Amino acid sequence: MDWRVKPLDAILATAEKKSLKRTLGAFQLMLFGIGCIIGTGIFVLTAAGAQKAGPGLMLAFVIAGAVCVVAALCYAEIAAMIPVAGSAYTYSYASVGEFLAWTVGWALILEYAVAASAVSVGWSGYFSGTFLNEFFGVHLPPWLAAGPLALGGEAGGFINLPALVIALLVTWLLMIGTSESAKVNAILVAIKVVALTVFVGLTLTSPDFSPEKFNPFLPAGVFGGIGTGLGAVGAAATIFFAYVGFDAVSTAAEETKNPQRNVPIGLIGSLLFCTVFYVLVAAGAIGTIGGQPIMGPNGIPFPAGSEELARQCAMPAHAQALVCSKEALAHVLREIGFSWFGNAMGVAAFLALPSVILVLIFAQTRIFFVMSRDGLLPKKLSTIHPKWRTPHIMTAITGVVVAIAAAFLPVGILADYANAGTLYAFMMVAVALLVLRVKDPQRKRSFFLKGAWVIAPLTIAGCIFLYVNLPIEAILVLPGWGIIGLLVYFGYSYHRSHLGRGIVEVVDDIEGDEAMVPIKD
Repeated sequence: MDWRVKPLDAILATAEKKSLKRTLGAFQLMLFGIGCIIGTGIFVLTAAGAQKAGPGLMLAFVIAGAVCVVAALCYAEIAAMIPVAGSAYTYSYASVGEFLAWTVGWALILEYAVAASAVSVGWSGYFSGTFLNEFFGVHLPPWLAAGPLALGGEAGGFINLPALVIALLVTWLLMIGTSESAKVNAILVAIKVVALTVFVGLTLTSPDFSPEKFNPFLPAGVFGGIGTGLGAVGAAATIFFAYVGFDAVSTAAEETKNPQRNVPIGLIGSLLFCTVFYVLVAAGAIGTIGGQPIMGPNGIPFPAGSEELARQCAMPAHAQALVCSKEALAHVLREIGFSWFGNAMGVAAFLALPSVILVLIFAQTRIFFVMSRDGLLPKKLSTIHPKWRTPHIMTAITGVVVAIAAAFLPVGILADYANAGTLYAFMMVAVALLVLRVKDPQRKRSFFLKGAWVIAPLTIAGCIFLYVNLPIEAILVLPGWGIIGLLVYFGYSYHRSHLGRGIVEVVDDIEGDEAMVPIKD
């Protein structure tokens, strides 16, 4: 088979034009990483994680964080070496070739687009519970507040209207060219960190806090079984979603002073900080109102996001349970007498999560843009709007898909689907690192990962380990989605690939003109 590996020299021609200044230190990188990581998962997935693992959710955060640390170090070397758009897709194209690069790009749709849907559903819970209910006394009818299978006692819902609306609104903003302001984003990060810090302080010092609520600590065990998505490892596979964003730190390697020292400090420091933070938040939530999963008749927790769990959550006996809340952290504070701060927590999530949706949809369109520019997707998709100067067609398509998924699927299932794509992409980054070490050992690496031949295999093993501990539906989604991708690739992309026709693209500017250069034999 013709693997069609894109010449790294052609890819790096882009990076050489950027003239990035090395200004970032270790502490700045760490703060940047904390800002990228904290937010979505801890606000949205606490309830789903607790239903899978109970108090073992604390251990789940440690397991997921450990896999992220080794993956982050692989990202650091390869991102510093190939600092251009496309993320894992571009890294794969330069190492293992077009076919596997296509599978990575196709899987990244599960990471970014489905993750955006999950965040939209999470935002909907805070919008309905805090913004409308607590502040205005407005209760959305259940059939408008949740999809047909949504978590939280909303069985029988028809559509999650707030999730649909926020996804379409963010898409419209991206289409007309509205982007995040660095100052606004910094404020939102500060709001998230302050809100969670106060949450930890209030819950851990609350009279309601009791060690007895952690017993049993592992009601579903450490391993719930392959394909069940249960136990501490199953929860780790789901809340892995809470760490996505750390790779943004690795992409800043080219702008870092002394990257050999500062990049690992920034990466590992931010991941360790967030892991400790997440464990404390989980401890505060569970230690105050309890976090035991709702068990089925066979002594196994009902699957998060299932109709069975939704029916249980609709019963008065479980209505106030942590695992049934769609706005878990705000709910905990209201239950222990801090309604005012519970509402403030809801407002913090209400304000901060749309910016996360924006970044995720933008990242997805960026991957599509690069794939279209490589000829693997129709050129029409990467058309730039003459007035807005944005890839409006692919942004609209992505936004509609995100909105539809958010309207009808629950957050726990969406997060599992997103993690399936993410774990595959992370695994392929580790593979690309090892391939480039063999094929191009003399290439300049501003960050050189010591022990790569141990750390990269650990990353591959860790990603596979978490993947097989996802629920069986999420495990099957990735190969099922991959089969669709193969049909598209061999039916269209293989024959229209620029690289296959002897052309390599070197421009990396979403608003720039295309510049092609022929491959030199």
